[in-house]
Amino acid sequence: MASTEEHSVTGSVQSPAPGLWALAPCPVIVADESGTVLEVNPAAALLLGGAVAGADMADAVPAWLAGAHREATLCAPLPGTAVLDGEVLPPASGPIAGRSFEAHPTRGHAGAVVWWLVDHTERRLAEEALATERERTRFLVEASDALLASLNTDRCMTATVRLAAEHLADAAVVVAPPSRGKLPVAYAVTGQDAVRTLVAADPSVLPGLSEALRGFPPVPSRWIDAALLPDWLLPRGFSGTVGSVVVTSLPGHGVPAGALVLLRGTGRARFSESEEVFARLFAARAGAALSAARLYSEQMAITRTLMRDLLPPRLRHVNGVEFAGGYRPAEIGELVGGDFYDIHPGPAADDSLVVLGDVCGKGLDAAVLTGKIRSTLQALTPMAGDHERILRLLNGSLLNSQHTRFATMVLASVRRAGDEVRLRLTSAGHPAPLVVRLDGSVEEVPTRGTLIGALAGIESRSAPAVLRPGETCLLYTDGFTEARGGPVGNELFGEERLKRTLSECAAMPAQAVVERIQMVASEWLHDGSHDDMALVAISAPRTTAPAR
Repeated sequence: MASTEEHSVTGSVQSPAPGLWALAPCPVIVADESGTVLEVNPAAALLLGGAVAGADMADAVPAWLAGAHREATLCAPLPGTAVLDGEVLPPASGPIAGRSFEAHPTRGHAGAVVWWLVDHTERRLAEEALATERERTRFLVEASDALLASLNTDRCMTATVRLAAEHLADAAVVVAPPSRGKLPVAYAVTGQDAVRTLVAADPSVLPGLSEALRGFPPVPSRWIDAALLPDWLLPRGFSGTVGSVVVTSLPGHGVPAGALVLLRGTGRARFSESEEVFARLFAARAGAALSAARLYSEQMAITRTLMRDLLPPRLRHVNGVEFAGGYRPAEIGELVGGDFYDIHPGPAADDSLVVLGDVCGKGLDAAVLTGKIRSTLQALTPMAGDHERILRLLNGSLLNSQHTRFATMVLASVRRAGDEVRLRLTSAGHPAPLVVRLDGSVEEVPTRGTLIGALAGIESRSAPAVLRPGETCLLYTDGFTEARGGPVGNELFGEERLKRTLSECAAMPAQAVVERIQMVASEWLHDGSHDDMALVAISAPRTTAPAR
């Protein structure tokens, strides 16, 4: 039967003779279960000062080590179990004399605990530095995602100050380059919403700010007196006094995107050199995002300006004649392409000139040539009655340009004569216009001609047409007839299908004719490929209500 009395078992690790502790490679202190110090080697005596044999652990060592010793002695084996000399217990750690130590306990003889003190200050600092760098890297990744989530300059400035205020300082300010004598500024305070405004102020009042706006290297924060901070740079809602300031440039693509100002209150430590370097890393990402947003805004402004002249015009009633137009570019998301139409109204007694054309190709390249053709035709409007001369002059203009593309088009001179509308139509390599009569019959206007911009000489033949009230003349590009779709997805829409659709539009207003043909063509296409598609309807208004 096993004995229930507590007894010790001498293990393989024996307590060394007192003199041998001096040979230990680190400070060693031995204490019994009551907390009395039994032995102290010279290294421990030098480190702990008053630690001597016979002293109480609570007086001889720091509180964290005394507490660890109490817990270690409370972990004594239950009655009837063996006490193993040399048993390793859980370590403890804490500061001693400004350094960081790990105390590794080992069960000694007769319940005593041997504490081996290992200086791990460098390892702790390295671990903390590694953890800091990992946290900073994670923040930079998240910041890059947030900054690049929008190409809107205002939202990008707002995101920059919000992130900087949350992670780098108590408050942050972004100052953009001057615009019309004022500085665009964004403010943020930790835990508050960002604010944007325009400020009429001199950036040179704060050392380093005007230099940062020009892209010069930052001034160290220790050189900046926080008392010099002007009121316009202090965000509304910032409480307390500014203790330290960091000013750094926001580098952009070739030119600075602005400057970042970080503020900390007097209750926090000043910016360290490492924090200033990290602030510049963040500023580099923010500057790239701001620069990209500003470049995108400038390009969009240029695009909008150019689009005003490239987009098809809105057609209307002119001199008693109904006009309507429709356009669908080949590529989804594009606004312009190679098809175009225009109307150049003349005086009430003169002809209005209608032009519908198709430039070879599609997309932006074709749209550029389209813009040139439309501008040239605008200049040739005074000779609207002479189609042949207009086509010759336009042909010469294209041959003398850098463009290698050609174009087809149809010209229509339109005049109201009583209840009728009289037209003279001239085709230049373009599909012949179609006329739908009141009875639904469709006629093809017999005009032919050579395309524009390919040959030195051109030929054309004009043809007249008369529209009675309720009748319509349709000008269209081959994007309709060559559109592929249908049940099998690869069948051409074709001229015959276009004529049948137009026949169904008898007596309809011009706008209704355009919408009906566009709807039928879209249903035919589904998701099939197609070229640019443009059409213009010219109608003689009805003088009486249509019979039902």
